[in-house]
Amino acid sequence: MSLQPDYTTAEEAVKLIKSGDRVFVHGAAMTPLRLVNAVSARGPELRDVEFIHMHTEGPAPYTNPEHAGSFRTNACFVGGNIRQALSQGHADYIPIFLSEISFLFRRNILPLDVALIQVSPPDGHGYCTLGSSVDIALSAVETAKILIAEVNPHVPRSHGDGVVHISKIHAKVWVEEPLLEHGGKTPGTVETQIGKLVAELVDDGATLQMGIGGIPDAVLAQLGNHKDLGIHTEMFSDGIIPLVEKGVITGAKKKILKHKIVSCFVNGTKKVFDFLHDNPAVVLKEAVYTNDTAIIRQNNKVTAINSAIEVDLTGQVCADSIGMYQFSGVGGQMDFIRGAALSKGGKPIIALPSITNKGDSKIVNVLKAGASVTTTRAHVHYIVTEFGIAHLYGKNLRQRAQELIRIAHPSHQEQLERVAFERFKMM
Repeated sequence: MSLQPDYTTAEEAVKLIKSGDRVFVHGAAMTPLRLVNAVSARGPELRDVEFIHMHTEGPAPYTNPEHAGSFRTNACFVGGNIRQALSQGHADYIPIFLSEISFLFRRNILPLDVALIQVSPPDGHGYCTLGSSVDIALSAVETAKILIAEVNPHVPRSHGDGVVHISKIHAKVWVEEPLLEHGGKTPGTVETQIGKLVAELVDDGATLQMGIGGIPDAVLAQLGNHKDLGIHTEMFSDGIIPLVEKGVITGAKKKILKHKIVSCFVNGTKKVFDFLHDNPAVVLKEAVYTNDTAIIRQNNKVTAINSAIEVDLTGQVCADSIGMYQFSGVGGQMDFIRGAALSKGGKPIIALPSITNKGDSKIVNVLKAGASVTTTRAHVHYIVTEFGIAHLYGKNLRQRAQELIRIAHPSHQEQLERVAFERFKMM
């Protein structure tokens, strides 16, 4: 078997896709944009091609209105590049836990014809890696009939399960382009205050799950004096690097993959991709592993920090829609909220600013019409805003309303008290 790849152009490679195929697209920073653009250019000659993916970065030209009839997107998570297409009826969304997306492929519920992926160059034995995104991509690689790959020296060579032999790839396109970067903004005043409050809930020896953005970065920035923190998460970004370098993140107290930083994908700037490259301290696993509550709960003091769009006075959390407008997706929030709750000493936390950019309260009497419940009120333990920490676990509806009004923005507290009195007959 020859280990020398035979490369072709993106335009030639995507000729393997035919009308009626279901096509997986590698997500996050690993989105293979050259292949995406090449297959989108075939719109006039293709019909009924279905794209399925989680969050992808960069443009998604296959969702453009002119491709109606040629392409249809079936997204398991909604990013900014497809929100408009979804709201206009040119795309679809599947509500599903991140931990279960791979079952759609492996159990032939949505069998794959083609997978478009991006990989690191092969090593001396012919093995490439799925770089910074193993998540649901490994199941796509293992089940798709045809693999088409961008081979890119900018892709970090990751340790863990995301390995694919070059001989398994049917068409290979050599690409030398930096990965798509995300984040890197400095947390604002509100986010910093939330970060300080959440950090008070984090115990030494805790195992953390958190995502990307201002609040996770703000929390991490406040953990410099903690000891022996671990990471078992669905994703991480640049924010953990200073804590690793300082010796705060050691993983010494973890029960599962001790001393290892465990995730299923990585997103951020070049700094975090360089940190990931050939780093044996980082293990990238499938989402069916990282987000399995039976795995998560085995670590002690799992502290899951997630965000929300709005929370009602009973503790229902909407994190993926603004009313009927689909903003993101279910993702792994419930996987980790439940996993943390089942962990010995675990703390499931929802953290959010008290108001929107327009000044509307994010603590509300009832969720907006059509809003989805991402995390149920029975699963919620802690809600944090810049005005405090509400501990809801074990509290009745009246007590919950009191706790949440206390951490709402002061300009909205009186109105929330009025509706709470009408609803719960409470003073």
